[in-house]
Amino acid sequence: MIAQLDATVARPEIAWDGLLPILTLGVGALLLVLFRSLMKQLPKAAADQAVPVIGGLTVIAMWVVGGFAGTDVPLAGLRDDLGDPLFFLGLLIVIGLAGWFAQYLRLSVDAALTVMIGLTSLAATWGVWTDRYEVDGAFGLVGDQLGADGFSLVITGVIAGAIVLVALLLDDYLEREGMAGAEMYVLMLFSGAGGAVMASANDLIVLFLALETLSIAVYVMAAMHMRRSESQEAGLKYFVLGAFSSAFLLYGIALTYGAVGSTNLIVIADFLEQNRLVENGLLMAGMAMLLVGLGFKVAAAPFHAWTPDVYQGAPTPVVAFMASAVKAAGFAALVRVFVTTFADHADDWQPAVYGLAILTLVVGSFMAIVQRDAKRMLAYSSISHAGFILVGVQAASDEGISSVLFYAVAYTFLVIGSLGVLSIVSGEGDRGTSLDHLDGLSTRRPALALALTVFLLAQAGVPLTSGFVAKFAVIGAAVEARSYWLAIAAMVTAVVSAFLYLRIILSMYLGQAEDDAPTIRVPRAAGLAIIVALVITVGFGLVPGELDDITRDAIPVLIAAG
Repeated sequence: MIAQLDATVARPEIAWDGLLPILTLGVGALLLVLFRSLMKQLPKAAADQAVPVIGGLTVIAMWVVGGFAGTDVPLAGLRDDLGDPLFFLGLLIVIGLAGWFAQYLRLSVDAALTVMIGLTSLAATWGVWTDRYEVDGAFGLVGDQLGADGFSLVITGVIAGAIVLVALLLDDYLEREGMAGAEMYVLMLFSGAGGAVMASANDLIVLFLALETLSIAVYVMAAMHMRRSESQEAGLKYFVLGAFSSAFLLYGIALTYGAVGSTNLIVIADFLEQNRLVENGLLMAGMAMLLVGLGFKVAAAPFHAWTPDVYQGAPTPVVAFMASAVKAAGFAALVRVFVTTFADHADDWQPAVYGLAILTLVVGSFMAIVQRDAKRMLAYSSISHAGFILVGVQAASDEGISSVLFYAVAYTFLVIGSLGVLSIVSGEGDRGTSLDHLDGLSTRRPALALALTVFLLAQAGVPLTSGFVAKFAVIGAAVEARSYWLAIAAMVTAVVSAFLYLRIILSMYLGQAEDDAPTIRVPRAAGLAIIVALVITVGFGLVPGELDDITRDAIPVLIAAG
């Protein structure tokens, strides 16, 4: 029986080099758990030196793996360089300096290692892009179940970058709230690995498993603040509604399987080349269920009801991760399923996404301006931004996909920077999130007020910021697809949303701070995260060409085995 099984079931080919960005996040989470268990047995002085030591061991491991793997690894040329003693010594010095810099930032060992894991994943992603994708094009990772293309690599890079910045925000936050430990970082790394798999999925079952890996970790992260009932309520609400949406997604997968006989996106695409979608009621129903399930993950109206309450109750750095990495992964799945798989029948699903985009834009923009809590404002703002990204999805073109990727990258840093400032200002227990607590911020912390102003103006789409370029790109894609009314709706709601951001800015500069207002302390690590987000926001606004070129080269494809 075993021999017969071996004869009929072929083992999938695995491209380990392409899997490195994903494996770095997943295995990094496991290693972080192991490391924390070992560190409990060591004195604190030894634990403080862990970052440079582990960095050095990482370099040695790269050297050894490179020697055995030959050229079948990203950054293969690095293997030869590592054979040079001077280069090897220089790299060790760099790692040591990185460890010193981590100590200067007063990072905990957990945060420092998470930052290192995120940067390693980001470097591996860039290595796969330059050493494999630009040379050979898209390729399979695990048979025809996972594939690496420009689209998946950009999304993986976005997730890795978000992990690095959120880890910097989390460090002081967890210490301030009495939640220090590795749990939050481990959950974030597992969630990031699930998001990266979502972006690479070529099969609906793989996509579902990856989505659940991402979601379950975020459910726990949202409820981690045990001393705040709002946090536990947020986690429970997110879990219940998330499970409801997962049921829709799973039912959609079942209906799709019933109609096509496979959950593989390549097989589904081949089936649609020979059959009309509108003539297959079972497949149409499956497609509708898939849209509902994924619509929940990206917080598209009318599946957005969870967003304001969860964003308000969850720890602020966790909200930053949800609004950036989780949203990017959700849109990656939406693009891969609809724009790529159902590409030949775009006319059948575009009207649904058209209506979804308009409703999301309107609900997000108009509901945001009546809020009094800054986190709820940014929650509805994120819904509005989801609507803008849906405008690019609705275009169902290369221009639309490029605009979606550009918007995802730009918004990731915008929202992390905005919520990073809010995390610092809100104080212990996230109590200071109301609009009144931002009054007079320009006099108390001018640098924070200036940074938040830039982020808000970028979200409003003011020129010379990445937000302007991103909105211009999605509206341009809608015009190219002749969705003129959708483009007009996007522009009108952008003007409405500007009122929200100006309202916050006026509070910071014209409002009067209370005499007994607490002193705002800016941690070094969180300050660095905000500075990085600020530089990227302004940089991509002034010089968007490089990112635009990358997103135009990152068109998703379905990769067949072999």
